[in-house]
Amino acid sequence: MQKPHTCDICHKAFDKNSEFMIHLRKHTKEKPFTCNLCDKAFSEREYLLIHLKTHMKEKPHACYICNKAFLKKSDLNKHIRTHTKEKPFACVICTKRFSQHSSFKRHLRTHTDEKPFECDVCAKTFSQKTSLNAHFIIHTNEKPYACDICGRAFLRKGDLNQHSRLHTKEKPHACNLCNKAFAKKSGLVVHLRIHTNEKPFKCDMCSKAFSQKTGLNSHLISHTTDKPYACDICGKAYRRKKDLHQHFQIHTEEKAYLCDLCNKAFIKKSGLTRHLLKHTREKPFACDICYKTYSEKSSLKKHFLMHTKEKPYSCDLCNKAFSIKEYLLMHLKTHMKEKPHACDICNKAFLKKSDLNTHIRTHTKEKPFVCVICTKRFSENSSLKRHLRTHTDEKPYECNVCAKAFAQKTGLNAHFITHTKDKSYACDLCNKVFHRKGDLNKHVRRHTEEKPHACDLCNKAFYRKAELNRHFLSHTKEKPFACDVCSKTYYTRSDLNSHLRTHTEMIPFVNDQ
Repeated sequence: MQKPHTCDICHKAFDKNSEFMIHLRKHTKEKPFTCNLCDKAFSEREYLLIHLKTHMKEKPHACYICNKAFLKKSDLNKHIRTHTKEKPFACVICTKRFSQHSSFKRHLRTHTDEKPFECDVCAKTFSQKTSLNAHFIIHTNEKPYACDICGRAFLRKGDLNQHSRLHTKEKPHACNLCNKAFAKKSGLVVHLRIHTNEKPFKCDMCSKAFSQKTGLNSHLISHTTDKPYACDICGKAYRRKKDLHQHFQIHTEEKAYLCDLCNKAFIKKSGLTRHLLKHTREKPFACDICYKTYSEKSSLKKHFLMHTKEKPYSCDLCNKAFSIKEYLLMHLKTHMKEKPHACDICNKAFLKKSDLNTHIRTHTKEKPFVCVICTKRFSENSSLKRHLRTHTDEKPYECNVCAKAFAQKTGLNAHFITHTKDKSYACDLCNKVFHRKGDLNKHVRRHTEEKPHACDLCNKAFYRKAELNRHFLSHTKEKPFACDVCSKTYYTRSDLNSHLRTHTEMIPFVNDQ
């Protein structure tokens, strides 16, 4: 049935003339309802009535427990439930209970996906009126609330209040279970789900649930192989637009922020700020539970998961969960059977084209990455980066437990095991125990004589990949470990260490008397 009242400006239609007249005021900016006390004007009578309550000093309904007073008896009744913990409103779908009927109605919309509040300007719909009101301000471009400290302006007073806490460090929203405090109520709401294990955001495709909407949005990308955002310069494609923007910086962004101490350059000022903490040893981010400090906020977040035991990153294929996203990405590779990129020389296949390119250099002996300090050349950029740390003494990988730092992540991983006394992997043949299952598997090969790592050039096989790598140097004649004293070179670091002792042997003391 056609709605009889149509707006000539935006063509929106209405059933009632009264609704149509209210809508027109959005375009005309007319505000016919004026407050007699302060002359403030409003487009709707309902808004004026709400405003008038701010002038009413008398609050006749007082709480008998804490003496807080209210204008309306219904507001007092709602407040009393905060003391009694009464939750009379129950959801018939999931049995969750609420102390207020309005909260109950909002919750129901998470099941029905109902969005009854529509923006008159752009027709976007919302499940809550407060969300519509917050959205509508973006059409006015007005930011009337400015911070007295830094001058930043906000659309809403509530946003200004939240921002001010960044300056005052105030965290008024505290968890009743673990006393962790937050600057925003939304932060507390998300945190509480750690204790309740509530995961209200469910994937429509696989029914996997998440505690935060951001987690669901990230997960949804796993259901599509489409990468619509491609780089115009190198052709690399991404699923998300923000990932493309981040990638694009490597082509266009000048590294304008230079460290005065080591001349390292950064694209963003925030990158330089984080880097400077490595020089000053300043650690401004402290754990609220054990008071351990970190130089980067991301390190603190990773550390905090040790206390909460939370593992928010789950594998969609086997449901195994991880505390850090990097661990999930490493795990996902174990599910990828297909290796589409094969070497034309030896037919070895790889998951990624970049890994194939790196491998081909083992045949061509190409070493395109040059150290600017000692002119030593490397076949991989990662090897150059590791080598540079021998000049700068940079150790970017820090242990979350004892703060010991390492130049390489593998060094940190190996060190971290020393903090656990548990050696839960025992050999059935000789009862030797190991921290990690991988170490046990390597050890078992000594008993089974299995040598899975074979040389592509001479077919000699080895128990461990590290042994194969050392053997491979005998074919390339490369001796990457050089003595700083006499420049003699060696295949392995252990051989170099043995040689260094010839320089450091003590000279016997000679008594001249």
